[in-house]
Amino acid sequence: MGPRIQLIHAMAASQGPTHKAFSSLWPEAHPVDLVDSSLATDLAKLAGAGNFPRSALAKAFSKRMATLVSYSVETGADAILFTCSAFGAAIEEARLGIDIPVLKPDEAMILRALHLCKAGVCHIGGLVTFKPTIPSLTSELEAAVENSSICPEIVLRYVPHALEQLNKGNKLEHDRLIIDASTTMTNLDVLLLAQFSMSSTRDAISQASSCEVLASPTEAVLQLKSMLS
Repeated sequence: MGPRIQLIHAMAASQGPTHKAFSSLWPEAHPVDLVDSSLATDLAKLAGAGNFPRSALAKAFSKRMATLVSYSVETGADAILFTCSAFGAAIEEARLGIDIPVLKPDEAMILRALHLCKAGVCHIGGLVTFKPTIPSLTSELEAAVENSSICPEIVLRYVPHALEQLNKGNKLEHDRLIIDASTTMTNLDVLLLAQFSMSSTRDAISQASSCEVLASPTEAVLQLKSMLS
C-alpha cells in the first residue's frame, strides 16, 4: 500500500472529486477521509456577521485545524490535504512545526497558475461556490506573487446557488450554474475552479474557453505525489 494521505474536509461534497483525482493520478496512494462539516457552517456564520477580518478568522479556526492535524499525524498520515479553500490562513498556522507535508487546498493550483503565467501582467480569474473562499484565495494569490516578476490582475466571482443545488443533490444544476458563470470570465490567462466540488465542470469549461482551466484536486494530488515520491 502506498502513502497514507489524510484528507480533511469541511464539506462532504469534496470527498468524491478528491478520491477521483487520486484514483486517476495516483492510485498507489491511500487517501482516508476526515469530515467536519461544522467548519464550513461556522465560518459562514462568522463571515456573514461582517466586520470579521482575515486575522480574526484565522485565530478562530487555527486551533481547530491544529487539532485535526495532530489527529492525522497520530493516526499515521504521511501527508495531509485540506480540501476546503476558505481556511488558508488557519491552515498555515496549524501546520507550523509539523514534520509531514500539510497542503492547503488551492496551494498547488496557485503555483501552477503562476507557472503558466509569463512575466509581466497576467490575468487570473477564479470561480467559487462558497463565498468565504474569496478573501482567503485573494490573500493567497497576493502572497504567492509578492516576490515574483508577475503582476496579476485577479478577478474572483461567487456563483450563487450552485453549492445549495449540490447539497440538494442537483449536481447537473450545480454544474450548469458554474459553466454559465464561466462564460462571463473573459480575457483570462488562467481560470481557477476554487472548490474541490467544482472539478467536474473543468472539461466542459476548457472546451469552451481559450484560457487554461485549473481544478484544485488535480493540482493538489500531483503536488503531493511529487513531494512524496
